[in-house]
Amino acid sequence: MNINWQARVIAADEEFERAPLLRREFRVDGAHGAVTRASLHLSALGVVEAWVNGHRVSDEVLTPGWSSYEWRVRYATHDVTDLIRPTTVVGLALGKGWFGGRLGWSGRGSWYGDRLGAFAQLEVEFEDGSVQVVGTDGDWSAGPSAVLANDLYDGETIDARRRGDAWLSAGFESDDWTGVHEIDFDLTNLEPYVGPPVKRWTELPVQKVWISPSGRTLVDFGQNLVGWIRVRVHGEAGDEIVIRHAEVLEHGELGTRPLRTAQATDRYTLSGGDDEFEPTFTFHGFRYAEISGWPGELRPESLTAIAVGSELTRIGEFRTSDPLLNRFHENVVWGMRGNFLDVPTDCPQRDERLGWTGDIAAFAPTAAFLFDVDAFLRDWLIDLALEQSHNDGIVGFVIPDVLKYSDRPTEFGRPNSTALWSDAAVWVPWTLYQAYGDEGVLRGQFDSMASHVRRVKSLLSPAGVWDGNFQFGDWLDPDAPPDDPARAKADKGVVATACIYRSARIVADTAGLLGLRAEQEEFEQIARGLYDAFNSNYVSDGLVTSDCTTVYSLAIAFGLLSPAEEEFAGNRLAELAAAAGYRISTGFAGTPFIADALTRTGHLDVAYRLLMERECPSWLYPVTMGATTVWERWDSMLPDGTINPGQMTSFNHYALGAVADWLHRVVGGLAPLEPGYASVLVAPQPGGGLTEAETSLDTPHGRVRVRWTLEGDELSVEAELADGMHGVLRLPGRDDRQIGSGVVRDVVRLAGSVADPA
Repeated sequence: MNINWQARVIAADEEFERAPLLRREFRVDGAHGAVTRASLHLSALGVVEAWVNGHRVSDEVLTPGWSSYEWRVRYATHDVTDLIRPTTVVGLALGKGWFGGRLGWSGRGSWYGDRLGAFAQLEVEFEDGSVQVVGTDGDWSAGPSAVLANDLYDGETIDARRRGDAWLSAGFESDDWTGVHEIDFDLTNLEPYVGPPVKRWTELPVQKVWISPSGRTLVDFGQNLVGWIRVRVHGEAGDEIVIRHAEVLEHGELGTRPLRTAQATDRYTLSGGDDEFEPTFTFHGFRYAEISGWPGELRPESLTAIAVGSELTRIGEFRTSDPLLNRFHENVVWGMRGNFLDVPTDCPQRDERLGWTGDIAAFAPTAAFLFDVDAFLRDWLIDLALEQSHNDGIVGFVIPDVLKYSDRPTEFGRPNSTALWSDAAVWVPWTLYQAYGDEGVLRGQFDSMASHVRRVKSLLSPAGVWDGNFQFGDWLDPDAPPDDPARAKADKGVVATACIYRSARIVADTAGLLGLRAEQEEFEQIARGLYDAFNSNYVSDGLVTSDCTTVYSLAIAFGLLSPAEEEFAGNRLAELAAAAGYRISTGFAGTPFIADALTRTGHLDVAYRLLMERECPSWLYPVTMGATTVWERWDSMLPDGTINPGQMTSFNHYALGAVADWLHRVVGGLAPLEPGYASVLVAPQPGGGLTEAETSLDTPHGRVRVRWTLEGDELSVEAELADGMHGVLRLPGRDDRQIGSGVVRDVVRLAGSVADPA
């Protein structure tokens, strides 16, 4: 949509605690007939909320989110036709957001600029076709708000005594208000949202209020979530309430050490009347809160947790006969929901909250099943390609890449392409194509995908492997020391070479789909070279260098071995899993692929043993410890209830929940035979003591549901496909059966019992 921008980005002449209000009052031109339509285009260098004649224009929050501000700032468009009056007042409230607040763990902020800016263009259309445009310019005025401090990491401070809505009404004047000035900003950088806005999506009541051993008042909302607490309170004017947030308790008190330098604290000064507070210029990751300064008895109904995140539609469901496994899957959902807040972040609570590329590279298939994330991740991929094109083809550790402005930690070395993390440039668009069937995402991202592989090709050693620059490797291997999460068992060259082989194969396949024959041959040749180099350098008599679960998982899952070597590798992988007591021994690189590698090589029973293990480290161990989201570390909380001593730990990280993709396809038995589920595979593979599972998905072609039950050795399967859909039913010991739309049922007796998890 091409818009003739007449507005300019403006800033208040005074800082006003970096939370100014801005207003413009004008007369609607009545000479052109009735108003037929009015649209407000809205953006900011910071975050912005807007009113027209005292009415909020939208329920969206944290607009315009976080993009690569150097080249792209998004704007939202709202229909405000019903709000226009003969004299109209447009009001804006600004906050620091990602543009002006702290980002990263250096303690610094305002990486993108030192002045917050607002942008609004109101277009009023009349019966005769004429248009009146009123936009932000030097004629606006600015004044103080009730917000005295705001930061995404540290929280928000609001003084209710300073509140009032007179500034949103015609005729308002105040000596506290000053002028504004225009900011030098290239308006061609304004782009409409591709992804969805951020909104409140659910509310949770207080589950418990109690006094801690130290005498502090604590509340529990029963669920680790991302957002803020809505407060309703009555007290004396000038009284202050302080709310601190945390994900866990330790020794009966709020466990704030994992927050590092993030204060995660909201402060409210009361007006003396009935006050309601929502700190919409911040967000917190929390389950628990500590309340101080509350006037009188704190009643549970006075506090409500408000969960916020990008507006996403749930499309995939999964449940089984095992309550613990169901809770784990629900933890995956909650972890994704909280971290899909405008960008796919690593965590929502500490002084980080960055769009780490490795996390989403691992988790994208799970995300694409649970929710419709097509537009959300396409929006993020635009920023990835922009950052990459301005950084010599390097895909950064995080997108948007704010780390390029900070004092990059020396342990990360000189910035360069990094396996799994940079591979997000290839794996994420390929995942979206497989999930939703639209080649457009591949066409739009192909240059970025190709650029990544070409960049890494230039980094290969003379032996043809990728082993010469910094790598995260199998990050957070459970055997790594708490203070050195990169010290994994898996050889980093093996991990890196396997990952770039997978990327080269995907880019070759993408080129073929898009009819790019020269590029297809180019990347097929790169892939062949990597295959040969991997085998000649890292495979000897079937053993893969470093002989650990992750290297075998990647080699098998990525198709890097001959049939004989793959059989050996599968057996060795099963042996290593058994030697570890069926406890997890993989990190970020191996965890998404180990269950598939075992399944592919005939060790489904071992995959289930890993899945159903409850001792630490395992997927279910955090659930036994009361987790309601997936943890960053396998042992973020130790069995004695103390927090992992490492400097880096989070209780809301989705990456290790990537196994949910295997749950959907193998346990649930629902997978695509063609991209976008134009054809589906119904192939449940029971095990682990499960006696029932049900999986459903709203695909681009309609809804698919698979349910199975197991009684003794009798497996009953029911599949339901929407009109026009078709697929294959694959059951143990049976030939494949073609199925069409409607309900299909079948029963088969299994050879040997799969009901016993041991």
